[in-house]
Amino acid sequence: MRKLLQRRILIPLLALTVFFSGTAFKSDFFEIAKQIEIFTTLFKELNMNYVDDTNPGDLMDTAIKSMLEDLDPYTNYYNEQDVEAARINNAGDYTGIGANVLTLKDKLVIIEPYKDYAADKAGLKAGDEIIKVDNVVVADFKDDAGNLLQGAAGTTVNVTFLRQGNTETTTIKREAVDIHAVPHYSMVNETIGYIVLRKFNEKTSSETISALRSLKNQGAKKLILDLRGNPGGLLREAVNVTNIFVPKNQLVVTTKSKVKKYNKTYYTSKDPIDTEIPLVVLIDGASASASEIVSGALQDLDRAVVIGARSFGKGLVQRPKKLTYGTQMKITISRYYTPSGRCIQALDYWNRDENGKATRIKQENYNAFKTKKGRTVYDGGGIQPDLELDATKLSPITKAIINDNLIFKYATNYYYSHPAPNNLENFELLDTEFNNFKNFLQANNFNFETKTEKAFANALLVANEEQINKAIDSDYSELISALNRYKNKAIDDNKAQILALLSDEIVKRYFYREGLYTYYVASNFEIQKGVEILKNPSNYQSYLN
Repeated sequence: MRKLLQRRILIPLLALTVFFSGTAFKSDFFEIAKQIEIFTTLFKELNMNYVDDTNPGDLMDTAIKSMLEDLDPYTNYYNEQDVEAARINNAGDYTGIGANVLTLKDKLVIIEPYKDYAADKAGLKAGDEIIKVDNVVVADFKDDAGNLLQGAAGTTVNVTFLRQGNTETTTIKREAVDIHAVPHYSMVNETIGYIVLRKFNEKTSSETISALRSLKNQGAKKLILDLRGNPGGLLREAVNVTNIFVPKNQLVVTTKSKVKKYNKTYYTSKDPIDTEIPLVVLIDGASASASEIVSGALQDLDRAVVIGARSFGKGLVQRPKKLTYGTQMKITISRYYTPSGRCIQALDYWNRDENGKATRIKQENYNAFKTKKGRTVYDGGGIQPDLELDATKLSPITKAIINDNLIFKYATNYYYSHPAPNNLENFELLDTEFNNFKNFLQANNFNFETKTEKAFANALLVANEEQINKAIDSDYSELISALNRYKNKAIDDNKAQILALLSDEIVKRYFYREGLYTYYVASNFEIQKGVEILKNPSNYQSYLN
């Protein structure tokens, strides 16, 4: 009996040794031991007795992923290939074809070839759809087909792709790709510099310092820091970038966790580069994580005027944990807080609605905090700009158009039917092109379903069950007609925003990302608003006092 008991608890105790080594002892130790024992016995019985052959690895993958789905989307399991991909993202360089690629079920779509890198040299363009890599048909490949393009520098890969309905082939010679954290910096005018931060990797702060020093040598007395679309990255680099503009020993961010050793405070530790230069920070709904640490800290310390749209609201901190056989998992261990005490996490994944979706804090439940000079700022998810711009915040219908890749697809068609613009800085899409785009939406069966529309559809289902649908048919039809009129009008109401997105994507097709930033400096609305604020010292100070 004793041997049987020892055998039954051996696996749970070994597992718990892994789970709790180096971490706080949990009060629910025996409940976890019980659940692990249930799982191991179930897993064994299933694999031994199920009527068909099972694959233990596949079953375990499903079990792990299903378990993690109930948590936040940032707690993930990584196989050996995923571990290497994560290293690439942090280091800022990798070996491959030099392009941003979208992986779909049956094809790999080139989103953006990087100028003068392998894919670009091989002639690939944005919009090309790779359907075959060497002898592997993408549609038949069960794993992540994007991995087919990876390989050692100097090796080649043959790809078959579709371009405007025609099948073509090319050979790509792989090479090392240096991904710059700061892809662009320049002077907007005689006194205002402009720096773009694309991501927070190992090189971000050093590249930002180099850009700032170069701009100051060119006469920059004021600065615009562009964090729009920056998804974040390394926490320490967010602290280092903040340190460029604020003194040593200044609190930048705090992390709070249920595990005591993960409760940390991050202070600036170096001598700053410039604590006086007037600073505007641009953010939007795609500025996340480390971008929010920087913008939130600079706002709380009254060091910069933040303009644009409320940021994404990713206030969760992850840490990688090594598992066996070269695998890892990334676990959300804490939340981070700005110097004023704001937690900027937007979505609550632990209190979901009736549909299983994460909930968002309602505005009436926002909490007020004070900046260093006593200005009032609020939590509630993301960083709320000092100056919110309607043009920066994407409307629901614009988001729907983007999610259907219709901006991208229209730009592809435009590229193959129009010559390159003669003057990049003065490029502008006219009303005729907007009407063409609306026809394009119709031809591609664009259908934007509002939340109201979904609610009406659910109400009609209930009416059918209660057999009162005939009594409300005419009223329902009128409601749907009114909604369709609203949706048609909504496209026109968002004309400026849609044309701006189309222009950006089209410019990038002809002049790459480098040209896009040149175009931004000449014509971008948010940058122009930043220049307007910086040109007027009293206006600038009014936001900070």
